[in-house]
Amino acid sequence: MAKDSSQNPFDELIFKCQGDPAKIQAQYEAHRSTRNAKSKVHLLSPDFTGWQVDEILKKLHVQTTIPSHEGQTPFIDHRNNLNFYARPPQHIKDLIAEIQNEVQSVVPNIWLTPPDFLHTTVLEIASSRTSLEVDSFVSHLQQSGVIPGLVNYTFNHRARLVKPVVSFDAAAMALSFVPAAGEPSRWSRSADDDKYTYHHLRRDLYAGVAATGLQLKPRYLVPSAHITIARFITHDGFLLEKFGSGGEPVYDRERVAVLVDKIEQINQEIQAKHWPGENRTVSAGAEWIVGEETGLELCKGPSWYGEGEKVLVGKGYTHEIGVRN
Repeated sequence: MAKDSSQNPFDELIFKCQGDPAKIQAQYEAHRSTRNAKSKVHLLSPDFTGWQVDEILKKLHVQTTIPSHEGQTPFIDHRNNLNFYARPPQHIKDLIAEIQNEVQSVVPNIWLTPPDFLHTTVLEIASSRTSLEVDSFVSHLQQSGVIPGLVNYTFNHRARLVKPVVSFDAAAMALSFVPAAGEPSRWSRSADDDKYTYHHLRRDLYAGVAATGLQLKPRYLVPSAHITIARFITHDGFLLEKFGSGGEPVYDRERVAVLVDKIEQINQEIQAKHWPGENRTVSAGAEWIVGEETGLELCKGPSWYGEGEKVLVGKGYTHEIGVRN
């Protein structure tokens, strides 16, 4: 597939890292570590004014959970998207469920991503378009004949993600991974297998779509592999029963600090239990080889939160426990 860095934005990081999986992993790690550090400072600052509540998700959630909204004209999310998703396998869903339970113990009113909505966006083709625009893009890709090859691409190009960490900001939380770089695995993989990284996968999908003539302007170009697991849809539980000098609500900074502490505690537990260590393989419960159980999914429609309509889903695979070469 095309590898001209002037044409494919994902090649820039690969060239910068000379294709070295360890250097690519370091870029992903630096991105998420920096974001978490900045988010912690922001959330614990005296100037923190509250969560970035997702008002659209709030409306969708209210109308599906509160009986009083039955019979009313339903709210419709008109932001139509077209993306290649990777859905996590069951063991990653199980890990996420454990984390969500921990988070909900200190933030009861947070919205938790349902298991069937969980995904990472491998490639964004179109965002916040009309349904007609998205349908025209799908038709273009169907006529080009590339869709089956792209959704099945992970069957023979198996990029591995490891070292999960909960990333967070004022809007949401995600379970983020980094591309593997030769860490010992329980599965039948060699160190050479990790030379094809998750960033290479993103590059190849971009090249496959761009080769059809479709113009791509994806928002997700940063070195990140994350699954959004929770979003803020209310300020409930974090407001004090008093107001500031200007009449504005006052946030309970202690409650915010409790949440930040909880996230850091979760991350410490994940690292102790699932990260590789001296003479220790990566935990099978926190290692994700993209494409296991199900191949990539071309998803269209109002899929902002992981739902949408499946255009085509690729072939998945299972693993055998083996000895690393």
